[in-house]
Amino acid sequence: MQRAVGSAFGVWRSISRQQIRPVTMKVYTKTGDKGTSQLFSGERRPKDDAVFMALGDTDELNAHIGVALTQFQLENLELKVPPAVEFAARLEEIQSRLFDVGASVATPLSTAGKSKIRRAQFDPINVTLLENWIDEMTEHLEPIRYFILPSGGGLTSCHLHVARAACRRAERRVVAIGPEDIDPPVIQYLNRLSDFLFVSARFMAHLEGKTETPWKKQVVGETKAE
Repeated sequence: MQRAVGSAFGVWRSISRQQIRPVTMKVYTKTGDKGTSQLFSGERRPKDDAVFMALGDTDELNAHIGVALTQFQLENLELKVPPAVEFAARLEEIQSRLFDVGASVATPLSTAGKSKIRRAQFDPINVTLLENWIDEMTEHLEPIRYFILPSGGGLTSCHLHVARAACRRAERRVVAIGPEDIDPPVIQYLNRLSDFLFVSARFMAHLEGKTETPWKKQVVGETKAE
């Protein structure tokens, strides 16, 4: 599992009951210089192992969501209506839960100890929470009657579509690890999260007053080659 970014900036360690001083930790450990890395379970595997591929795609997904959230905040600093405030908080919540997804993926069920598996267990309530959020946003939207291009709904919406595509890839990577090593709610969460991100892209277009771009099917023979 990837090291928390915050560790790069230092941690506080208690020296005594009266004295506390900062201890700086280096980002680089050199332990991965030979092409292996360590799972949460303590097991070392090659960096191109299926688990690390899934962790990398999950990390990328989290970063895309961060970009979408930042873009939304930049464009809507004055937008204080409840749907907007709640939406930002939900994206932040999802980013934290993706760290939990990573912890679970980095703890293969077939090789990790029982205590590590318990610590990294992913709560299925998170899947239900996403479903509730999807239903709430859908209430504000017109029924979808055609495919939508990942453009035209504003920059925040576009970033959410990129995140949705990254989520599908992360889901495929996790599934490829195998059911013997993955906690089922993790796959359910990633599957539902891509739905959430799609609806979120539409919801942002609606909230910001943008127009979505429908897909237009090509009619055979309509376009002439030059």
